Amino acid sequence: METQFLLILFSLSIFISPSLACNAIDKQALLKFKHKITSDPSNLLGSWNTSTDCCTSWEGVACDASGRVVNLTRPGLSSGDDFILDTSMSGTLSPYLGNLTNLRFLDLSNLKELTGQIPSELGKLSRLIFLFLDTNKLSGRIPTTLRHLTKLEKLYLSDNILSGTVPRATMGNLKLLTELGLSGNQLSGSIPKTIGHLVRITKLDLHANKFSSSIPSSIRHLKSLNYLDLSENLISGSIPSSIGQLSALQLLYLNQNRITGSIPSSISGLVSLQFFRLSENRLTGSIPATIGKLVQIQRLILENNKLSGELPSTIGQLTTLSEIYLSNNRLTGKIPSTIGNLSNLMTLDLSNNRLSGELPAEISNLKFLQELDLSYNPLKLVAIPDWISKIPLFILGLAKTGLERKLPKWLGSTQISTLDLSNNGLSQELPSWIGNMTNLSFLNLSKNAFHSSIPKEFKSLTRLMDLDLSENKFSGSVNTIFSKEIDDPIGRYNSIDISYNMFTGPIDPKIGEINAMTSIATLVLSHNPLGGSIPSSLGKLTDLQVLKLVNNGLSGKIPKELGNDKELTIILLSKNKLSGGIPSNVINLKNLQKFDVSKNKLTGEIPSHKGKFPVSSFLDNPGLCGAPLPSCKH
Repeated sequence: METQFLLILFSLSIFISPSLACNAIDKQALLKFKHKITSDPSNLLGSWNTSTDCCTSWEGVACDASGRVVNLTRPGLSSGDDFILDTSMSGTLSPYLGNLTNLRFLDLSNLKELTGQIPSELGKLSRLIFLFLDTNKLSGRIPTTLRHLTKLEKLYLSDNILSGTVPRATMGNLKLLTELGLSGNQLSGSIPKTIGHLVRITKLDLHANKFSSSIPSSIRHLKSLNYLDLSENLISGSIPSSIGQLSALQLLYLNQNRITGSIPSSISGLVSLQFFRLSENRLTGSIPATIGKLVQIQRLILENNKLSGELPSTIGQLTTLSEIYLSNNRLTGKIPSTIGNLSNLMTLDLSNNRLSGELPAEISNLKFLQELDLSYNPLKLVAIPDWISKIPLFILGLAKTGLERKLPKWLGSTQISTLDLSNNGLSQELPSWIGNMTNLSFLNLSKNAFHSSIPKEFKSLTRLMDLDLSENKFSGSVNTIFSKEIDDPIGRYNSIDISYNMFTGPIDPKIGEINAMTSIATLVLSHNPLGGSIPSSLGKLTDLQVLKLVNNGLSGKIPKELGNDKELTIILLSKNKLSGGIPSNVINLKNLQKFDVSKNKLTGEIPSHKGKFPVSSFLDNPGLCGAPLPSCKH
C-alpha cells in the first residue's frame, strides 16, 4: 500500500506545477490545522507560515495548476533511500480541513498522538481518493458524512480508539473503495450488510474490534477481495456457505471469535487461498474433504476448536502447505498416510486430539519438516519410531503418547532444540549421550520414571534455557543442573522445575553468581530432600519471578537479600524448618502475589504488608504472630 502511495505522489510531483499562488481559503484551512497541533517534535509543519506560498514552500503540501491544494501528506512514519522518519504529532484535527475541497490525498497516519474526533466536515472532501488517519488516538464515532466521499478508493482508520457502529450508509456509498482498514479500534455492532456493495474492494481488515452478530452473507458479492481479516472480534453464528464464492481470496482470518457450526464444504471455491486461519472459535463437525481443493494454501490454522472426525486423506493434495496447526480439537482415527505427500511442510501440530493407531512412516518423506507435535494423543507409541531420525526436526513433541521404552540413541545425533517427552512411562537412567544434544534449548521429561543422577555430560547443553524434570526419580546433587556451561549470549536458564524428585543439596551458596543462572525467571525445587539453607546469593537473580522451595528440608533464616529480586511474584517456602522472622522487604515486594511460609519454625511479628495473603500462608509457625494471624502478646 505504502509503495503504491509513494508512486502516486511521485507522479503528482511530475504533473502538478501550480501557475497560481496558493488559494487563500486552502491556506487558511492549513494554518487552522497547524494551530490545533500542540506538539510537533520533528517540525513536520515547520515550513508552514503566513509569509510563504503553501503550494511551493510548504512541506507535505501539493497543489494543482489553479493553486488548489490536492495533497496533504504529513505521516509520522516515512522513508526514503537513506532514511526512516518515525515521529509523532499531538493535537486535534481541525474542522477547517473540510474546506480543502479539491483535496485528493490526505495522509496524517502514524502520528500516534492525534486525539479527539474525526471532524464531520471531512465529508465535504468529495474529491478525496485516499484517506489515511490510522495509528493515532482518535476517538468517537465514524462520521456518517464520510458517505459523501464517493470517489474514495482507500480508507484507513485503523489503530485508533474509535467506537460505536459502522454507519450502514457509509459502507453502501463508497462503491469505489479498494481497501478498507478499521482494525484495532473499539467498533461494535454487526458488520453492515451494505458491505456487499463494495464490489471493487480487494482488502478488508476489521480485526481487533468488538463486532458481533454473524458474517453477512452479502460478502459473497466481493469478488475482487483477496484479503479478509475479521479476527479478534465477538462474531458469532456460522461461516456462510457463500464465502466459497470469493475465488480471489488469498488470506482469510476469522480466528478468535465465537463462530459455531461446521466448516462449509463450499470452501472448495477458495481456489486462491494461501493463508487460512479459523483458530480459537467454537467450530464443530469434521474437516470437509473438499479442503483438498485449496491447492495454493500455505498455512492452515484450525487449532483450539471442537472439530471432530478423521483427518481427510485429501489433505495430502495440498502440496504447497508449509504449516498445519490442528491442535486442541477432538480429531479421531489414524493420521492419513497421504500427509507424506506434503513435500513443503515445515510444521505439523496435531497435539491435544484423540488420534490413535500407528503413525504413518510416510511422515519421514517430509524433508523440510522442522516441527512435529503429536503430544496428548492416545497413540500408544511404546517407542519413538526410528524413521523420525530421517527428518531434520528442531521441535519434537510426543508428550503423553504412550512411550515406555528407552530413549533411542540416535536422538543424540539430531539438531532438535525443543524436546517434550513428558507424561509417559519412560524408565531408565538419563543417558550420557544427552550431552550430545547441544542444540537443546527446551527439555521436558517430566512425569516419567527416570532415575539415577544427572550425568556429568549434561554440562555440555550450552544452549539449554528451559528444563522440566519434575515428577521423576532423579537423585544426586542438584548443583549439577545449575553448573552447566553456556554458549554466550544464549544458554542461560529461563526456567527450571525439578520438583518431586530425590535430588540432594545443599544448594550451592553461590547459585546467584553461576553464569547459567543469572537470567532465570522460574526456579522450582520443591519436594526434594535438599537440606541446608536458602542461599543469600539468590538475591542476585534480579530476573527471578517464581521461587518455589516447598518441602526441601531447609533450615536457617529467610535471607533478606530476596528483597532485591524486584520481579518476584511468587515465593513458596512452606514445609521446611526455617527459623527467625519474615524480612519486611521480602513480604513487601511490589509485585508479590503469592507468599507462603506455613509449616516452618518462624517467630516474631509478621511485618505489616499490603499484599492480601491468606491466613493459611502463615499457619503452623508456633512463634509467629500478627495480622493475618492473631496479634502478638506484648
